[in-house]
Amino acid sequence: MRKLIIASLLLFAPAMLPAAEGPPLQKAHIDLHDQASLQRGAKYFVNYCMGCHSLQYMRYNRLAADLGIDEISLRENLLFGDAKPGDLMENAMRPEDKLKWFGVVVPDLTLVTRWRSPDWVYTYLKSFYLDPTRPFGVNNVLFPLVGMPHALGDLQGQQEPEFVKDAAGKPMVEGVKLIKQGLLSPKEYDAMVRDITAFLTYAGEPIQLERQRLGFYVLLFLAFLFVIAYYMKKEFWKDVH
Repeated sequence: MRKLIIASLLLFAPAMLPAAEGPPLQKAHIDLHDQASLQRGAKYFVNYCMGCHSLQYMRYNRLAADLGIDEISLRENLLFGDAKPGDLMENAMRPEDKLKWFGVVVPDLTLVTRWRSPDWVYTYLKSFYLDPTRPFGVNNVLFPLVGMPHALGDLQGQQEPEFVKDAAGKPMVEGVKLIKQGLLSPKEYDAMVRDITAFLTYAGEPIQLERQRLGFYVLLFLAFLFVIAYYMKKEFWKDVH
C-alpha cells in the first residue's frame, strides 16, 4: 500500500508543480476542421520555413490526401526541385551547413507543437524584435538569444522590445511593439501565423481528428458494455447475496 501511494504521488507530481516563469503565451485558437487554413499553412511553411526546417515524418502525398489538395496543385505549389509526391518533406540543406551557418542544429518541426504547444509556436512567430547585438539582427522574447533569422520579417515588419525591471532591478524584455509595418497588416500577419501553427499542429498528429472521432465510439461502446456487465453481475451473484 505504501509503495502504491508513493507511485501515485510521483505520477501526479508534475501536474502539481507551478508553471514555468516566462512571457505569457497568446492563444492560437486554431481549428483543425478548417481545411482552407491548413492548406494555406502548408503553402506558407513550404515557401518560408522549409528552406531550413524539415518535416521528416510527413510525406507530401499524405498531406495532400488529408488536406484535400489535388495532385496538380501539389506539384505546382508544394513540390520543388526533384521532389516527388511520395517523398518525405525534407530539404536539401546539409546538417553540417546548418550548424556552420546558424551555429546550432536546425530542428525538424514535425513534432514542434507537441513538444512546445500550438500557443507557444504562435507566440514565438510574433515575438521577434530588433537586436543589433545578435548575428541576424533579431532576438525573440519567448526564445532569448535565438539562433535563427526572422524568416517572416518582411511580412510582419520591425518590432522593438519593451522593457521592465526584474526583481533585481535589471531591465528585461517583457514584450514587443511594432514600429514599422511590413507587407502585411498586423491582422493579416496574425492570420498567417495562425495558419502556419494550425498546419504544424496537424503535421504533429495527422490522425488527431480521426482519433477523436473513433474515441467517441469507443467510449460509447464501453458505456454500453458496462450496462451489460452490470446486469450480468447482478444475475450471476443474485443467489450469493
